[in-house]
This record gives sequence, structure tokens and C-alpha cells, in this order.
Amino acid sequence: MSKKLLLGIVVVLLITNIATLLFVGDGNDSEVVSDGEGEKEINRNEAVATVADEEISYDEWMTDLRNMQGQKYLKQMIDKEVVNTLAEQEGIEVSEKIIDREVSFLYTMQGILTEEDAAVEEERWREEIKYRYQLEQLLTRDIEIPEDEIKSYYDTYGNQYDFSSSVKLSHILVEDMETAEQVYQELEDGASFKLLAREYSIDDETRQNGGYMGAIYTSSQFLLDSYETQAANMENHTYSEPFQAENGVAIMYLHRKLPAIEFTYEEVQPYVHSEIAMHEEGLTLEADQLWEEVDIEWIYENK
Repeated sequence: MSKKLLLGIVVVLLITNIATLLFVGDGNDSEVVSDGEGEKEINRNEAVATVADEEISYDEWMTDLRNMQGQKYLKQMIDKEVVNTLAEQEGIEVSEKIIDREVSFLYTMQGILTEEDAAVEEERWREEIKYRYQLEQLLTRDIEIPEDEIKSYYDTYGNQYDFSSSVKLSHILVEDMETAEQVYQELEDGASFKLLAREYSIDDETRQNGGYMGAIYTSSQFLLDSYETQAANMENHTYSEPFQAENGVAIMYLHRKLPAIEFTYEEVQPYVHSEIAMHEEGLTLEADQLWEEVDIEWIYENK
């Protein structure tokens, strides 16, 4: 994986994993707050925290947030609107295949996500990835790079754009089928896979992590044949029946299948052009220089 791609993925992870506050006002005394882990209802007339009998009010909290972060986050919102507007005017689109590739990389770098959390995170990732690529192409649209230079770069580094088939797995490994059947019945009765792994699994490397094995390339020697066979017939976010594995009896949880994604030169040519241009011109991935192309008025204009 290229340093640029890795950096882009890390940036998206940072953006989407910071606990952000999304307020949905309805004119009532309460608001729904999303902290990245779920939604909570907050009464604006009640204290949001109490420290040694001293209350912090909702209004004090909001005032501090605006004072400390208001300009920063408003600028980010404007940046996105600027890029979206100009990309639409210029007809700059990002292929779903490119976005799928980066989403797959992000999944390999994330830990365990519930099905609901994965859906929310993926939607955010896709928005950030699309924004980043559109911004990159807007910044480099007028920079000429010889076609032979682009082709040469692709011939050398083209495989960095591909994604190898992977699976994200957890497992509970036990010594015999009798124990495995007992664990399976507890799963069927609604018990937590993670807690059962900690209780029953004999795999010391994964037991304390709830059996989580991480993302494994399907071509890797670390993916046992029996596990690959099981995964091929499973749906995301489901667990298997007990099966005989190479090192015991296992029950496997498939968090996600990540199929291989491969590109032709024509499919990645615009993105290779942007990558080379960004590097050669020493450009930073910031939308500030695009602001002059769009009429913008904002409350911090003179600051």
C-alpha cells in the first residue's frame, strides 16, 4: 500500500472516529445527540455534567464548543460545499470502484463493528473518500503530466491500487465437538460471541480479544483451509455451526467478506495523474485556494 493511500485512509479514520456531536433540534426542550457510539436524548434545561456539586449547563457547554471549535468545523462544512459545487460544475466524479477499494482498506484497519455501526461508518467513509478525491482532482486539473510518465508510474506501482480478497473473522476454538455444541447452543440462546470466546476458547492469542482474529488475506498462509471453506458459505455478521478445524473444533464469526478489487490502467489513470501532480507540485490537500472560485460569505470572514 502506498504512503499516500495509507495516509488518506488514516485521515478518514481519524475524521470518522472522533466523537462528533450531531444535534437534531425539533423545537422541544430535548435534543438527540450522536457520539459515534449511539444516540442519547439530552434535556437542554438540565445540567450536562456535575462536578463536586457544580453544574455545567447545556448553554455553557454549547458556548464553549462554539468558541473552541466553531470556526474550525464551519470551515470544514464550507470546504465540502465548495468542493461539491466545483466538482459538479467540472463534471468531476469518483468511481464507486475506487471508493469501494478504500472502504475495504478501512474495514481491514478497523476493529470489530456491529452491523449497525458498520453501516453508519461506511456512509461517513464514502463521503470523506469522495470529497478527498474530488478535492485532489480539482487542485490538479490544470497541471499537465505527460501520458508516458503516468503510464510508467502505473507500470511500477499499479498493484498498490488493487485490493486483495480478505475476510474479517473471530472464532471460538475448543478441544472437542461436545464443548463446541454446548457453546453453539449458548449462542443460539442469545449469548455474546465475544464473552463465550473469553470463557471457552483455547486460543491464547485471540481469547482476550473475544476471539477476534482481524482481517486476513484469503491467500495468506495464516488463513486455515477449513476457515476459508466456512467463510465462503457464510453471510456477513453471522456465526457458523461447529466444524472440525486443523487445530481443534471451531465456531467462526464472519464480520465481513472483502472481495478482491482490481483495476485497469484506464480505470485509475485520472487518479494516478492527480497523485503525481500533487507530489511534483508539492500541493497540500486543502480547499482554501478554491474558495475564490465560489461566492462565500461567513461569520468569520474578517478574522
